[in-house]
Amino acid sequence: MSEAKTTQSVQSGEARSSAIMAAGTLVSRFLGFAKTWMLGAALGLGSTVTDTFINANNLPNLIFLLVAGGVFNAVLVPQIIKASKAEDRGADYLSRLLTLAVLVLLALTAIVTLAAPLVIDLTTQDYSEQQKALAVTFAFWCLPQIFFYGLYALLTQVLNAHGAFGPAMWAPILNNLVAIAGLGMFIWILGANITNPHTLDNWGPVQTFFVAGFSTIGVVAQTAILLIPVLRLKLGLRPRFGWRGVGLGQAAKLSVWTLATAAVGQLAFLYVMRIATIPGAERLRLSNAGETTAALTLPGNAVLEVASQLYLLPHSIIALSLATVLFNRMTRASQDGNKAELRDALSHGLRTMAVATVFGALALFALAGPLGMFFSGGQPQDGVMLAQTLTILALSTPFMSANFMMSRVFYANEDARTPLYVQLLLAVVYVVGAFIIQFLPVGQIIYAIAVLYTLGNILSVVISVVFLRRLLGHLDGPRIANSYIRMGYAGLGSAIAGALALWLLGSYRADGFAWSSRPAALVTVIVVGPVMLVAYLLLLRVFRVTELRDLLRPLLGRLGRGVPVPAGAGAAAEPTTAARATVSDDTGLIPRISGEFDAASFRAGPALEPEPAVERHPDVVGAAEYIPDEDVPSTAMGGKFRPQVPLPGRRTYQGEAGRNPYFPVEDNRKR
Repeated sequence: MSEAKTTQSVQSGEARSSAIMAAGTLVSRFLGFAKTWMLGAALGLGSTVTDTFINANNLPNLIFLLVAGGVFNAVLVPQIIKASKAEDRGADYLSRLLTLAVLVLLALTAIVTLAAPLVIDLTTQDYSEQQKALAVTFAFWCLPQIFFYGLYALLTQVLNAHGAFGPAMWAPILNNLVAIAGLGMFIWILGANITNPHTLDNWGPVQTFFVAGFSTIGVVAQTAILLIPVLRLKLGLRPRFGWRGVGLGQAAKLSVWTLATAAVGQLAFLYVMRIATIPGAERLRLSNAGETTAALTLPGNAVLEVASQLYLLPHSIIALSLATVLFNRMTRASQDGNKAELRDALSHGLRTMAVATVFGALALFALAGPLGMFFSGGQPQDGVMLAQTLTILALSTPFMSANFMMSRVFYANEDARTPLYVQLLLAVVYVVGAFIIQFLPVGQIIYAIAVLYTLGNILSVVISVVFLRRLLGHLDGPRIANSYIRMGYAGLGSAIAGALALWLLGSYRADGFAWSSRPAALVTVIVVGPVMLVAYLLLLRVFRVTELRDLLRPLLGRLGRGVPVPAGAGAAAEPTTAARATVSDDTGLIPRISGEFDAASFRAGPALEPEPAVERHPDVVGAAEYIPDEDVPSTAMGGKFRPQVPLPGRRTYQGEAGRNPYFPVEDNRKR
């Protein structure tokens, strides 16, 4: 096969893999928005109860990512993938690893749950005793999710390592369905907030169970459903003890930079979220003082959370999937020391991704009003506050996705130190900014935090460009800028078409059609959105934005109109090796604006091509090795100040699978 055909085949495979991941994420995101809509209908978007619940429900994910998320992704995932290549498919190794992880997760979950009052004190500010009591109640219900998030992450990687990607993609859908069912029963039995307001004064255990209880049951279901495909692997997994020689200690040392990056990002995010709880506490004080009108105009952290979910949509559907796929291409280029190919992969990703993110940013900006009304829970004032927050966040969407794509270059080069430096700089900006924001008028705090994140996304791109220039020399700037400018022209035309359609529907009047009801707002989005999309696609053709073809290749391929697949590149040509571990977006450089758990963070990317055979360790006699010697350097290129990085496993057994002498098991003693 010629080099051109090989490149075409690789890119076609990348596009197909990206489309599959995007499709699964799209379904999950759709149900996630349905859950958000139900929560607004049940409790109201601008209510103190909603603010309190969202803060408590985000804690399990944030604490897991802070304490263990980096360890799971940076340390355990590579071990699981390598162990799966043993003769026993890693059964012995995985049994020990899962036993250890379950015990650690149980201990962590128990400690944090028992410390729920302290956790609430550390993550909130100015809560009244009544609001704090409800927050602690919610926390007791939600914090056990930490254990199931961790187990879900482990089971996902076990499945990915054995080529089963589907179950982990669909499991979060079950989570959302369970939560939606709980909120539906809440509305059916207790009434929607618009007709039967739910406040701190009339809140009780039944409401808590339907909201917080079903939220946790959903996470449990998401994890439990993965046990079925894991059992079908027939690995014979069972509790096994004895962890000496597993190699986790050395792996953790090598991953210290990635772990530190994750910790820094999460700590900064937690501090910002603490500041975001101030308006909700002030709203309650004003309501108790009889100043209801003033209280209704204060956006709380629920507004920021919903705006964040909307704002992250283009990134999570397109950019995250594309970056995950291109990460493998970047890794191959880095292993070959091919800076030109690495630069080309980054340029291709930035340009292709921008086709979607530029439109997404402008569409969210233009449709912020109708979207705000739709998710408002029926209160136009809440819709206005959501729309204002969304307009601030929306325009930085391309910067956020571009920065994420840039960070993949560092990780592909096995350089986890530079992302830490970038994250430290951003963390300082966010913490200092949040500290200043708390002294602003309370009604401006949420909007100011949105501005802070927008500036942070722009700054992160600037910082990453500086470091990438040192690594790659240049970033194909003129070509990228040319594409972005032409996309900008197309986006501007699309925005004008959308603005005209919105004007015709009366969206710029307080008594207009879009603001009359939530169904009317949805109709507005359904009508105006396609108008903007059609205008954008036509203008992309007019301005000859060829990256549109790269983005649409998966869809055109399914319709039989895509780039032809080279002969022999059918299903049989697909790689059959285990998937390569990818770095979670939670350990990357993007600040987590939404605390909502993102299952995509724990999926492995598509498989690399089969690796060439390597010479076995002299002590290995006809048996697959778990992990290479520590003395064997990785294939990543070292730099002037960064030597080649050895692979983990100083004390890792190199002999027959299941016969590790470091494990004090009965079989070894008999031998």
